[in-house]
Amino acid sequence: MAVSTEGSPLRPGMSLVSIGDSFTEGVGDPYPDGSGFRGWADRVAEHLADHLGEVRYANLAVRGKLMRQIVTDQLPPVLEMGPDLVTLCAGGNDLLRPAGDPERMAKILEHTVARLRERGSRVVLFTGVNVANGYMRGTIGLFARYYMNVRAIADAHDCLLVDQWSMKVLTDSRAWDADRLHMSPEGHRRLALRVAEVIGVPVDERWDEPWPESEPMARAQLLREDLTWVKESLGPWIGRRLTGRSSGDAITAKRPELTTLTKDR
Repeated sequence: MAVSTEGSPLRPGMSLVSIGDSFTEGVGDPYPDGSGFRGWADRVAEHLADHLGEVRYANLAVRGKLMRQIVTDQLPPVLEMGPDLVTLCAGGNDLLRPAGDPERMAKILEHTVARLRERGSRVVLFTGVNVANGYMRGTIGLFARYYMNVRAIADAHDCLLVDQWSMKVLTDSRAWDADRLHMSPEGHRRLALRVAEVIGVPVDERWDEPWPESEPMARAQLLREDLTWVKESLGPWIGRRLTGRSSGDAITAKRPELTTLTKDR
């Protein structure tokens, strides 16, 4: 069921800007033509265009970015654009580092939200997925503390909230890319449907459609996949952290300016 859309910014020609890191850039959901990543945010913009006929859309998110980088690099142009709606998800990369502090991240997030609200933008915030049974089990407490703060910030500043923590459908391995850090195309598709629901956009599909039954994977195959993941994903990720590099060092925003999307794209 959709949340209340009182004060909704939805109207033909409205503007939407998405900021954040790889989650919002769309890593894990490539366009079929190889032109880059699509992701839930692009999909939401498409849902909006289908519903309203025309929207203006920008996506400034860049993979690997920390909270301070998002605030320093992405917030100023957003404030300049003054969009009707902003999606903001940040802090995950900070909390994956040894010095990650949920309360400090929450203070920065709240300050950012306050600035956006002062400019008149409606803001969409996100909790993350509950991956307590996965390889990130050791850090889930930090993330849970942060997401409690996110909920409080959403309440205090009249933000819309996409609570992925309660979306059990996203805990299925099929919702995740082979690197186990980013969503798969199907995960992005389902999340886009949920975001559309939260902001009041009618869609024909269900984000919580049960996954098809699948055969359990043999132990040997599971082991092979784990070893491949360590070699191709976990190892490089640790290497970047140890050397102070980021996957987004040479990446720029894929949609740095507001551009018009229509039903015909």
